[in-house]
Order: sequence, then C-alpha cells, then structure tokens
Amino acid sequence: MSTTESSSHYNHLEKMSTRELLVNINCEDKTIPDAIEKVIPQIGKLVEVIVEKMKGGGRLFYIGAGTSGRLGIVDASEIPPTYGMPHGKVIGIIAGGDQAIRKAVEHAEDDRAQAWKDLQQFNITPADVLIGIAASGKTPYVIGGLQDARSHGIVTACIVCNAGTEVAKHADYPVEVIVGPEFVTGSTRMKAGTAQKLVLNMISTTTMIRLGRVKGNKMVDMLLSNNKLIDRGARMIMEELGVDQQKAEALLKEFGNVRKAIDSYTGHA
Repeated sequence: MSTTESSSHYNHLEKMSTRELLVNINCEDKTIPDAIEKVIPQIGKLVEVIVEKMKGGGRLFYIGAGTSGRLGIVDASEIPPTYGMPHGKVIGIIAGGDQAIRKAVEHAEDDRAQAWKDLQQFNITPADVLIGIAASGKTPYVIGGLQDARSHGIVTACIVCNAGTEVAKHADYPVEVIVGPEFVTGSTRMKAGTAQKLVLNMISTTTMIRLGRVKGNKMVDMLLSNNKLIDRGARMIMEELGVDQQKAEALLKEFGNVRKAIDSYTGHA
C-alpha cells in the first residue's frame, strides 16, 4: 500500500472535539516543510532546467488530475499577474478539461492517452518542460502524459508524495515529497496537496526571480489590475526612488508598470 493511502495515525475522528481535530490536523501539517526540505536538491535541479528552457523561449507545463490538476492551474494562472509574464508561458492542464476545475469528471484521470492529446493542443515541443503532479504517483493520465512527452524528447518532471512510483519512473527530474499518512485516511487534498502547493510555489517563484522578474524583493513587473496593486506599485516607486506619493502615482500612470517607471526616472535623473 502506498504511504498516502495508509491508515491515519489518528482514529475515532468523529469522537474528537472541534479543538482536538484542529490541533491534530495542525500537528500533521507541521511535518510538511521538513519533508520538503529533504528534496530541495531535487527541486533545485528541476528549477535550473526550467530556467534554461524558458530563457531559450520555452514554456512550463503542468498536468494533473483532481486536486493535483487544480493546484497546477492555480500556480500557472498566478504567474502573469504576479510577474508580468505573458499568458501561455506557464500552462496548467487538468484531466477532464476546464470543467473539472469545479466539478470532478468521472474517470478522466484513468485515460492514459488523453494527456498527450491535451498537450498537443498547445503544440508542446522539446523546447518546453512538463511537470506531472500526482500525489499517489500512479495516475494514468499523468503517467501517459509523461511517457509520451519523454518519447518526443521533452524534459519531464514530477511532484509526487510516494516513493518509487510509476509517475516518477517517467520523470527526468522526480520530486518525491513523502508526507506520510493523511489525517483522514487517503484524503490527499490535505498534507499531500499542501506539499504540492508549497513545492509549486518554490519552483515558479524561484524560476521567475532567476528570469529577472523581481527587483530587490519587489514584484516590479506585476499587472496593475486593481486598486490594491496600483497602491502597492506606487509604494514600491516611492521606496525605490525616494519620491512622494503624488510623484510616484504620476510615474505609474505615465508608464503603467513599476519597472518602467523606475528605469525611466533613474535614466533621466
């Protein structure tokens, strides 16, 4: 039996008080960063490859089913607004299509051939990188996608939460985060899902920084899509240039981008 499917360390959950449930879930969650720390070298190797490929014009793809697929889509969707990266540079695909984001599609994850069909819609090539996300490490949709991609010369990777899985066998850069049994037996949206989310954060954030999308510690290429972000952008300019709020807002309005505003001002100072 896989680790993620093995019995919870806790029993008689229905007899626990609300506080006991929350405390025990929290205790389990505290173990996740330690599990991730053990695989930082593997994550690092993967990031280096992604950076190299994206510098050459390549893209990053995520594939997964259920919770794993949704997590990939969330990570991909946050890259353009956070880092100003064009849409379509980081792409998340879920088994069953976009309708599966909100509602589970029956048996979608069991189709071993569908992932490659989905990837071909985006004209995936050896210039790109494909990461398969699967807590169990045995999702047919992900296995098939990685296997087919690899046969076409595409770099493959995975994020799984069991050791020695079929998914990992088809990954050039496997990341195996062993978080142990779930609080509710088999509910991999919990610890496994949290681990996958944290690893995705690490991969995409580090990649974007390495690609020059951060200045100092600021998201200078973020899209100014709401008032909160416009205010944040103005504060960044004030801090970087030492100007007052009125000047910062004027620069932001003129250039529409924090980086451009700063570069223009310092270039003319």
